[in-house]
Amino acid sequence: MPYPHPWIRRSLARLSLVLATTAAAEPTLREETLDAQRTQAELQARIDAADEAVRDRLQALREAREEIRRLRRYNAELAPLVERQAATLAERREALDTLSQTREALPGLMRGMVERLRAWVEGDMPFLRDERLARVESLETLLADPELDTAEKLERVLAAWRAELDYGRELDAWRGELPGAPPREVDFLRLGRVGWYYLTPDGRRGGVWQAESGEWRLLDETALAEVRKGLAIAREQRAPALLDLPVSQPVSMPGEDA
Repeated sequence: MPYPHPWIRRSLARLSLVLATTAAAEPTLREETLDAQRTQAELQARIDAADEAVRDRLQALREAREEIRRLRRYNAELAPLVERQAATLAERREALDTLSQTREALPGLMRGMVERLRAWVEGDMPFLRDERLARVESLETLLADPELDTAEKLERVLAAWRAELDYGRELDAWRGELPGAPPREVDFLRLGRVGWYYLTPDGRRGGVWQAESGEWRLLDETALAEVRKGLAIAREQRAPALLDLPVSQPVSMPGEDA
């Protein structure tokens, strides 16, 4: 077989070289392609991971903002309560300070109350005088007792004052001794602190106490009948009714000078 033309030989040689080069480069291209795919996959994984982290952080940020709003609402609701509690604490602190001062002043205050009570009883109409003065004397003994606490002493003093004040609102009747020579047993009738009367057991004699003169004045038959009616009312033996009796204490009318 004759040799091919030199040009053909050269072309065949170049083709063989290209084929050999391509065959040699084929493994390298596959590896580079695989490396590129791996790199792209890793990059995508990183991107996905970064996206997930960003989403988590955004969710955490939204939750934090919601928590801040909730805390602000709670603080707004709590503020008035805190102010009221602060005001209450201030009032209690002031009350405790006042209480401490009051406790220090209380013994003197109670002594003054008992002294005024004695003066009142001694200057008042002398009904149940011994009983009322005995109550005052028991208070004076009470205040001097170191074994009793201040609260009990104060309660007893206030109870005595309440008893005296009640006398001014009561209709009362009792049997007792009328001083004189000789003393006589009579029925007494008291209309608050306005009128104080007596009636003998036979109902034939009676009197009204005169505060200004400090003595009894005899009553006429009309007034005696009113005293008998008042005694029956006080003993719940008849229905309440108006009584037409002279008073024991001077009464000032509206508009009159004291």
